[in-house]
Amino acid sequence: MHIPDGYLSPSTCAVVYAAAAPFWYVATQRVKRLLHTPMVPLLALFSAFSFVIMMFNLPLPGGTTGHAVGMGIAAIVLGPWASMIAVSIALLIQAIFFGDGGITTFGANALNMAIIGSFVAYWTYRAVSGRSPIGSPRRVIAAGLAGYLAINVAALFAAVEFGIQPMLFQDPSGAPLYAPYPLSIAIPAMAIGHLSFAGLAELVITAGLVAYLQRANPEMLKLSAPGAEAEAAAGKIAATGGWAVTRTFWLGLAVLMIFTPLGLLAAGIAWGEWGAGDFKDAAVRQQIAQASGNVAPPEQVPQGLEHLSSIWTAPIPDYAPSFMQNESFGYIMSALVGGGLIILLFLLISTLALRAAAPTPRTR
Repeated sequence: MHIPDGYLSPSTCAVVYAAAAPFWYVATQRVKRLLHTPMVPLLALFSAFSFVIMMFNLPLPGGTTGHAVGMGIAAIVLGPWASMIAVSIALLIQAIFFGDGGITTFGANALNMAIIGSFVAYWTYRAVSGRSPIGSPRRVIAAGLAGYLAINVAALFAAVEFGIQPMLFQDPSGAPLYAPYPLSIAIPAMAIGHLSFAGLAELVITAGLVAYLQRANPEMLKLSAPGAEAEAAAGKIAATGGWAVTRTFWLGLAVLMIFTPLGLLAAGIAWGEWGAGDFKDAAVRQQIAQASGNVAPPEQVPQGLEHLSSIWTAPIPDYAPSFMQNESFGYIMSALVGGGLIILLFLLISTLALRAAAPTPRTR
């Protein structure tokens, strides 16, 4: 679901950045007052969790791969606005350092997964769970449904963004300039994989973590409790969210990082994430056609796609450090580096927020 550079036209990228900007602004304003509280470790935790869980590729019908995102549990625990920030930062680190998703398309990826996904997850959870007690099994069901719907709606938006490209942007000969497949192919191709394996993975992760938190730390579920006021609930979460209190969760995340090489077992490339060189490779072209309703890709790499695909070169592309000979160990190191960068970024943001909130000394 990570749209790479080159698949969306510059004008499309500008539109989705403009669409995402107001949500980022409101989210920043709402979260800003929590950035000098013990809430910061939780924001970093769920951002790092989203980063790591997206490294676990799953085999999907058609020979492609997909993954969960973690926006469901983030929205349920943090609320939709803080979840937007957490998931957006995970996507930003992926794009800049690992080439997972593009720089020009970061706005689209964040709009789909961090913004739309968080809203869908949060309001689905609130609607289905109703006023049931925090420990109710109904909340586990609501969480699973929230995660499932969130990732599928996010995938639908990505498919639409892919699918409108050949309709709107063509070269003089009529060949597509960017993403080559229309809506009639893009939507089914994205929907099949996410309605099945990727959606079920998000369902299991979200429901499972809510069931665990009901027993281990129910305070973390108070933000989405019946009748909860955001300020009061956030204060309760902040009181329980320090680094020491979240230590168990960080240890669990570290264990998850060690198992990230399992994500390498799934063969194939995610639909719509083929590199420019893949369009020239006969074997990959066959895989692209198989995953796209047996419709062959263009004979030539779309011009705009080829041009924009080289706009940014990530220092650790595809989570494979160039100096690492062992692919699995390189994948683990990438997970550790990504998680560390997220922690450092949140610490930096928190420090800047503390300085901004500090009273200015009076001068005589």
